[in-house]
Amino acid sequence: MNTQRNKHREAGAEIDAFNQALAEVIAQHVTKEQDWATPIPNLMFFRRENPSQPNFCLIEPSVVLVVQGVKEMVIGGEAYPYNTSRFLITSLDLPATSQVIEASPEKPCLGLALKLDIRMLADLIAQGSVPPPSNKAASSSVGLGEVTSQLLEPFSRLLKLMDEPDAISVLAPLIEREIHYRLLLSDQASLVRQIASVDSHGFRVAKAIDWLKLNYATPLRIEALAGQVQMSAPTFHHHFRQLTGMSPLQYQKWLRLNEAKSLMLNQHLDAASAAFQVGYESPSQFSREYSRLFGAPPKRDIERLRSQVSGPD
Repeated sequence: MNTQRNKHREAGAEIDAFNQALAEVIAQHVTKEQDWATPIPNLMFFRRENPSQPNFCLIEPSVVLVVQGVKEMVIGGEAYPYNTSRFLITSLDLPATSQVIEASPEKPCLGLALKLDIRMLADLIAQGSVPPPSNKAASSSVGLGEVTSQLLEPFSRLLKLMDEPDAISVLAPLIEREIHYRLLLSDQASLVRQIASVDSHGFRVAKAIDWLKLNYATPLRIEALAGQVQMSAPTFHHHFRQLTGMSPLQYQKWLRLNEAKSLMLNQHLDAASAAFQVGYESPSQFSREYSRLFGAPPKRDIERLRSQVSGPD
C-alpha cells in the first residue's frame, strides 16, 4: 500500500515539475493577455490574467493543456473544466464558449493548444503498433483526459525547440508524432481514433462540417448534405447532433452569425449588409437571432466590443 502511494506521489511530483517548466516557457514568450501562434506549426500559446466571462469560439480538432490555472469549455450545453491534471481534446470543429476560471496577474492562466494531424493519426493506426482502446467507441466529439508525465515529456521537448528555431522543421514533426502516439494510448484513445477513422460517423460529420464552413451562406438542404457524406438524412441528423450538440441548421446559423459579427467589427459593415452577405434574407430575423446568441442587438454589441478595444478616453 505504501509503495503504491509513494509511486502515485512521485508521479504527481513529476507532472507538477513538467507543468512548471512548460509554464515558464509560455510566460517567457507570451507576456500579455493573448493567443499567440508560435513558430512551430499547429502550436498556439495562451495567457489570461483574470477570470473571464464566456467567450464564443470555434474549436478545431486539437489537444489543449492548461499548465497553470483553470479553464472551462462549454460545448453543446455541457461544461468541460480542465486544469493541470486534465487535458481537453476535441475531434471536430465545434462551436463553444471558453471561460477562464482561475487566473491572476501574479499567477496567470497559461496553456497551449496543438492542432491534431489526421494523416499522422491514420498512419500510426495503420502501422498496427497502437493497440485498440479498451473502452467503447466515443459517443462524443469532446473529452477530458488524464494528464500524464508520458504526455507532458514530449510537449516539454517540443517547447524547447523555441530556443532552437533552425531545428523546428526537422524535429517538431517527430515530436508531434510521439504526442499523437501518446494520445492514442491515453484514456481518450477512442475519441482520438474517431478523428482518423474514415468509416466512423465522426469522420462523415467532419466532412459535412467542412462543407458548412465553406458554404455557410448557401441555403442548406439536409438530404443533399447527408447524401454527400453517404448517410441517410435521419442518421446524419442524429449523429451530427450527438457529436456537436446542435443540429446542422443550428451549426450553420452559428457560423453565419459569427461571420456577420466579424464583418461588422472588422470591415465596418452595417447590420443589414452583413446579414445579406452571410445568407440572411431578412435583416429583422438576423437581428433577433443575433440578439439571442450574443445577448444584444448587432449595433449595440459591436459598439460595446469597439469600446473594449479602444478603452476609456
